Amino acid sequence: MQWIVVDGLSFVAGAGLPTVPVLPDWRRIARAPWAEEVFLGLAGRFGEGEARATVAELASRSLALAFLPTPLNVVGWCFPVEVDPTWQEATQLVGLLAPLPRPLWISVYDSANVGAATLADWLTGWLPGDVGVFFQDGVGVHARTPATARDYADALADRLGRDRLCIIVEAFRPLVGGGVRPAKAGDRQPEFAACVDYPIYLFNGPHFAGNRLIDEIASA
Repeated sequence: MQWIVVDGLSFVAGAGLPTVPVLPDWRRIARAPWAEEVFLGLAGRFGEGEARATVAELASRSLALAFLPTPLNVVGWCFPVEVDPTWQEATQLVGLLAPLPRPLWISVYDSANVGAATLADWLTGWLPGDVGVFFQDGVGVHARTPATARDYADALADRLGRDRLCIIVEAFRPLVGGGVRPAKAGDRQPEFAACVDYPIYLFNGPHFAGNRLIDEIASA
């Protein structure tokens, strides 16, 4: 789950913040097959620039959120301020992440296309050794090919360790002229095949991947 607080609105009760008009039915969600194990995103903002500008505030708020009781089987937490090599102040995360609970993960992408080795070297130069990486492979938005995404995965796994890496694939594809559509099973198959031996998660899956599509992917 990407976050439980975004832009000062909470999706859970008891956070000491205004809640969304209709809270999710967390007990029902906890019983869903896909929720057997949950990585719980903490406090974030929709705008990347604003999130980075207020990262210390979000880290402080996240620390309180991590200990709120929920019926979810939380197996790890995610601090949802996305990181890429263009963010020169990313190293300030070292101190901000220290008090957050473990297992802890952050989301990483490569908007500047610095390359697999350079990205891996940059991360290992400052990221705490007990923080994992959700790597957004960029295939779904046509930033790179499945083969190139595999190169990134291998480089990151080599430097970080395989147990600190998960691959995030987009559950959508861009439309000409703007907007997105759900990715078809055939769209995703080369991407899944390239990184089949790594843990893979669909980004925005609930919005674009229904049960029928999941069955098609599983049987391909």
